Amino acid sequence: MNVAMPTNEMTRTGVAEVLDQKRKFLVPSVYHFYKDPPLMTRGEGCELFDSDGRAYLDLYSGVGAMSLGHSHQDVLAAAHQQIDELQHTTTIYLTQPMFDLAERLATLAPGPLNRSFFCSSGTEANEAALLMASQFTGRGHFLSLDGGLHGRTKAAMSVTQVPMWRTDPFLLETCQCAPGYHDESSLGVVEKELRTRDYAAVIAEPIQGNGGIIAPPSGYWQTLRKLCDDTDTLLIADEVQTGINRTGTFFAVDYEQVVPDFITTAKALGNGFPIAACLTTDTVANVSTRPAAATYGANPIACAVALAVLEHHERNNLAEQVAEHGRCLVTHLYRLSRQTNLIREVRGRGLMVGAELGDAEHQDAAAIADRVLEEMKDRGFLLGKTGIGRNVVTFMPPLVITEEQLSRACDQFGTVLQKIAGE
Repeated sequence: MNVAMPTNEMTRTGVAEVLDQKRKFLVPSVYHFYKDPPLMTRGEGCELFDSDGRAYLDLYSGVGAMSLGHSHQDVLAAAHQQIDELQHTTTIYLTQPMFDLAERLATLAPGPLNRSFFCSSGTEANEAALLMASQFTGRGHFLSLDGGLHGRTKAAMSVTQVPMWRTDPFLLETCQCAPGYHDESSLGVVEKELRTRDYAAVIAEPIQGNGGIIAPPSGYWQTLRKLCDDTDTLLIADEVQTGINRTGTFFAVDYEQVVPDFITTAKALGNGFPIAACLTTDTVANVSTRPAAATYGANPIACAVALAVLEHHERNNLAEQVAEHGRCLVTHLYRLSRQTNLIREVRGRGLMVGAELGDAEHQDAAAIADRVLEEMKDRGFLLGKTGIGRNVVTFMPPLVITEEQLSRACDQFGTVLQKIAGE
């Protein structure tokens, strides 16, 4: 990898000083990866650079947000042009980028999902879907799946079923949980719940991200769609992580050939700029008539960037490329799983792939994952970790990553696993 000397003024502050600032001025819940964390100062393509000028191949891309990588020229050009013309208004004024983005998303979303509500984060988009579901159905109860993560605000956290993210001591009692994709009883419990109580909506991720990259069994979403239809329950697909070609189709529900009543999306849509959207149908949207605004939702710069991101995806056929590179990544990881007993399972789709770690001696799998991440960081590779037990090493790189970069990362991943296994 190329090593560039730091140029940012921020590099005058060292890691120790920054950690001291963190301890003094941030709330303790704001955590970071690594015992020995680098101080990131610059990004370019699929690489990040720290305050010492060292390069890291970014295989987590801001939890999947940097779909085109860092400092992408299309993104920067769109942002610079827009900021020169108009930096900010709100949704109470007319701005062309907001309407162009809404129209573009309507052409890309499945079925009749042609209405958008724009906000700044996936959490807000999920809150918007939950609110409109209650407005439309006149019901206040929601059903979610074990292993799902939907946000950190009151309602979004209440439908979240990953224990480490359920930090509110007074979660809403109107939110219930059914077993997740890993449990064969899941759909049976969902059906019983929907036929026993009137729910406004079921909310689920087509592939559970923070739950450990858990995909549903074949046919799951088709059956879930029918159960919702039979009980007049709305279906919310949380595509905050899976959306915008992350799994090899524009939305992950496209792979399942299912049209939900809502799709929420964020992260990759803005390539690091804060924008999110809640998509729904004319029928559902028409009940949302009371005033609703988001100060930073549909910010002109974020909308202009999102339009550039979508145009680049389409022009370069990223969906096909992601599917191909995802198969390459999974092939590498399966090969490694045959060479070491530290990989229990490889799973995922497209460039959203997890390797669940553990060994026959039942050592602390989370500690093994932490060790792997630290070792990989020291070798110049940044990975994620997910799962209920925090033992799933997660690959969610920029969608423009090359097969050579993936191969190099997997080779180092294998070397680290063999080192740990041999100790």
